[in-house]
Amino acid sequence: MLLDPLDDQLYMQRALDEARAAAAEGEAPVGAVIVSRGEIIAAAHNLRETLRDPTAHAEMIAITQAAESLGAWRLEGCTLYVTLEPCPMCAGAIVQARVPRVVYGAIDPKAGAAQSLYQLLTDERLNHRVDVTAGVLAEPCGEILREFFRARRVR
Repeated sequence: MLLDPLDDQLYMQRALDEARAAAAEGEAPVGAVIVSRGEIIAAAHNLRETLRDPTAHAEMIAITQAAESLGAWRLEGCTLYVTLEPCPMCAGAIVQARVPRVVYGAIDPKAGAAQSLYQLLTDERLNHRVDVTAGVLAEPCGEILREFFRARRVR
């Protein structure tokens, strides 16, 4: 399967749209989309505050949507695009859902579980490993987070 970096940027732009929606709702601006066969089958953003649910991360919601769309818990042939490096909870769900590829924007040095702090997605001890592409549109993905938290500190 040939990977087109322009496709990665296009889908990451869609994930950034979700992140902006999260920010508009007062949520941490993280967005995710899941693509299967060139079609977006799931699009979500953080909803932890809205749902009062610590598991309501963009990736978790998108995985649930994609599984429903496909009618299967195995998300084979899918790519997950997310604006921030997945945390340990989300990385675990990605492995459990058998997502073959994850593309993320900004690194998360405090909780990243794809490459920066932990490497759960590529850990050879697990039953499934994920192809990881990091840094796609990293600057705008990081800037939306920096601006959101900068504004919160000012308040």
